[in-house]
Amino acid sequence: MTQSAFAAYVGLDWEHEKHAVCLLPAAGGLAQHGEVKQTPEAIAAWVAELRERFGGRPVAVCLEQSRGALIYALMQYDFLVLFPINPKQLSDYRQALYPSGAKSDPTDAELLACFLRDHTEKLRAWRPDDEITRGLRLMTEQRRKWVQDRVALTNELQQRLKESYVLALEFCSADLWSGPFLALLEKFPSQRELQRASPKQLENWLPRRRRAAGDPSAEEILAEQITAIRKAVPMTTDSAVLGHATLVVANLVAMIRTLNQSIAECEKKIDELFAQHPERELFASFPGAGKALAPRLAAAYGTNRDKFEAAQDMQQLSGIAPVTKASGKTKVVHMRWACPKFLRQTFHEFARCSINYSPWAKAYVTMRMAHGRHYHETVRSLAFKWQRILFQCWKTRQPYDEQRYLKRLRASGSKIIQFLPPDPAPDLAPTP
Repeated sequence: MTQSAFAAYVGLDWEHEKHAVCLLPAAGGLAQHGEVKQTPEAIAAWVAELRERFGGRPVAVCLEQSRGALIYALMQYDFLVLFPINPKQLSDYRQALYPSGAKSDPTDAELLACFLRDHTEKLRAWRPDDEITRGLRLMTEQRRKWVQDRVALTNELQQRLKESYVLALEFCSADLWSGPFLALLEKFPSQRELQRASPKQLENWLPRRRRAAGDPSAEEILAEQITAIRKAVPMTTDSAVLGHATLVVANLVAMIRTLNQSIAECEKKIDELFAQHPERELFASFPGAGKALAPRLAAAYGTNRDKFEAAQDMQQLSGIAPVTKASGKTKVVHMRWACPKFLRQTFHEFARCSINYSPWAKAYVTMRMAHGRHYHETVRSLAFKWQRILFQCWKTRQPYDEQRYLKRLRASGSKIIQFLPPDPAPDLAPTP
């Protein structure tokens, strides 16, 4: 949308209880300041006033929020065109105009309005995706947050066990957050309680071990475990350390169990949403996307084909594209930091997973590493290439075809071909 299409430019400096507002009419005139309370009624009344004043013509609104209560409230009004910006953009703009560092909410609101009016063509208007895509984005981000919380809790649990209950770690055959291991800790939250348990209790609560051919019987394994438990020496006998550790372990187990349930419910909801997503088959066709990453790719691109005009739009937005700084004879290329971190993580993880499923992706990494590149730099470079492919498939609504892409690489004489495994020799045996 061009700058001339807007009837006014609004800067909103949001706060938890009320927001400073500055309005600049497109026709010119002085800046008009005001406040809007963070209540549904106040926001609805303010928006109704804007609609009546400008006859329903588009009004551009700039704010330092890409999600949250305020932007969720404003997105339901079709005549408001929202321009979320990074707080760093406003901070740098303010610093350029006010080197003293002076700051106030009304001033920031006016700076937002002026920044929007003067640089509309360089800013990206926010267009909400369809409901399923928005749900996928929220759910996948929430799942990642809960997984990170679980990792933090299991790390703390491991540390407490190393300090006071190292014997328990010998019975953790999988992850520390696995159900059988948590059940063991719930029943026996300290080494002393585990060692005092009866053989029947240990038989019921010790995690089952898989036996390979030729291994001892289950009874012999259990007997060995019980003997090892009885002879185990505690890491410490300090009652203060043991009392603290027992309490912490019991509560950490309860919190991890709750997170396990929350993550499982979130994954179920993601599966339901992704099954309804119109681009499900397209994003599921990419090697390495799988059950976890395909929904995240679908949430990243959405269904609105006008959102991105070229592959570089997503490359820059996601932070995969590097930043080049050149001055005189100096030229520096470095990683892009100002970007949505979860979005960058999505493409980085997808590129890393694709190495195990895509021959050309594995060959590309082999080629880059042979030239002395660092691993994560190579993965970002691979993600950069994947984003061009993703964009083309998304734009044309064509699922990805690995063999078709390999043919293109061979036809173009790509250097990657040298690092691909040789094609299997055809079976020339005569047909009986």
